Amino acid sequence: MNFFLAKTEAAAYSIDDLAREGQTAWSGVRNPQAVRALNQMRPGDLVLIYHSTGESSVVGVAKVVSEPRPDPDDAKSAIVDFAFVSRLSEPVTLHAIKQSGLFADFALVRQSRLSTMPVPDNFVDWLKEQRPELKKLKLK
Repeated sequence: MNFFLAKTEAAAYSIDDLAREGQTAWSGVRNPQAVRALNQMRPGDLVLIYHSTGESSVVGVAKVVSEPRPDPDDAKSAIVDFAFVSRLSEPVTLHAIKQSGLFADFALVRQSRLSTMPVPDNFVDWLKEQRPELKKLKLK
């Protein structure tokens, strides 16, 4: 199982929207590096949902439920289906992530504009310590 992070503006599509709908097609990614991350996703992988505007926080978890496929509206992009898994009891802010001093090489810290990215294992381990409810999801 691999881990990814996908950013969204809460006003456009939030973790609450995903929870209500249960599943969504994740599309609209344009950056080539972010599209590569989408194309690396496989069913069963987990995705940390990150609200990028305002709170700048990891707010929940989704599961990849489809293979990547070409975006019919953009030949240079891809679409992957996500299913809701859970909300975090409290968001984990970008400020807290940076303040930990542990993730200078993580794209979330280095490349603030990148919308979708792989998540390093040490971040998953750290996140489980920050939000113990994630341990029951059997995150690695």
